[in-house]
Amino acid sequence: MAIPFIREFDAKYESEVRVSPRISRVVADNPGPFTFKGTGVYIVGDKDVAVIDPGPDDASHVDALKRALEGRRVTHILVTHTHSDHSPAAKPLKEWSGAKTYAFGPHGSGKLEDGVRVEEGGDMQFTPDVRVKDGEIIKGNGFTFECVFTPGHTSNHMCYALREENALFTGDHVMGWSTTVVTPPDGDMAQYMASVKKLMARDDAILYPTHGAPVTDPKPFLAAYLEHRLDREKQIVACIRDGLTTIPQMVARMYADVDKRLHPAASRSVLAHLIQLENENRAVNDGGHYRLT
Repeated sequence: MAIPFIREFDAKYESEVRVSPRISRVVADNPGPFTFKGTGVYIVGDKDVAVIDPGPDDASHVDALKRALEGRRVTHILVTHTHSDHSPAAKPLKEWSGAKTYAFGPHGSGKLEDGVRVEEGGDMQFTPDVRVKDGEIIKGNGFTFECVFTPGHTSNHMCYALREENALFTGDHVMGWSTTVVTPPDGDMAQYMASVKKLMARDDAILYPTHGAPVTDPKPFLAAYLEHRLDREKQIVACIRDGLTTIPQMVARMYADVDKRLHPAASRSVLAHLIQLENENRAVNDGGHYRLT
């Protein structure tokens, strides 16, 4: 089952665009191989609003957010996870608006209890004012969010379900334009696949990723997303059986038709799959060469 990617997207950089009765979006001008057309910051509400994933701490972008929010009161700043294209602008937005920030926790907070050192490169400066957990409800004037914990892409990844529109803001957990990179040690493939299954059991009418267009038919999209990961796992097993036992060898075969700029990230996702296979006692790492058990 091929993933029905949605790659048509008019970013309209640094301008507010209405996407539903309660939701508008401002896209940061930070396109790239991992951000697609840029970071989409969602504004939810009317006179009182919540901001989801404020984006990068770029002066032009932050000024665009302030213009869009002028005349409204920001009461909540929600962060899905602590990557540098999602959370850094929370600080200047909080200073400007006085709103509190909400998130699962700082970078790596889903792993620290296990004593696992997380990778550098996340937004290490961000700590939320309010730490939220799975199932917690955040209420504002005209909006109600349910927190849906979805670790995998990062250990602190949280989605937010807007009850008034049966909509789910998915951050980088599910994106319409691409699959999601899972980078160990903070990223965890077993957690990621469990989190995809968790969303499959829900009945959200629409998914709003931070990058790209919304997913308007979530169930078959999520099913294809999960099947893609299971197919990648099968490809890795096939590589090992064929004597391609190192990650570079596997990536060269599995991602031959993918932009080579993405191969380093692909290597991390292959590593995440291999760690899962090791944890399930299905593979062994012998000095960078993998064999099946």
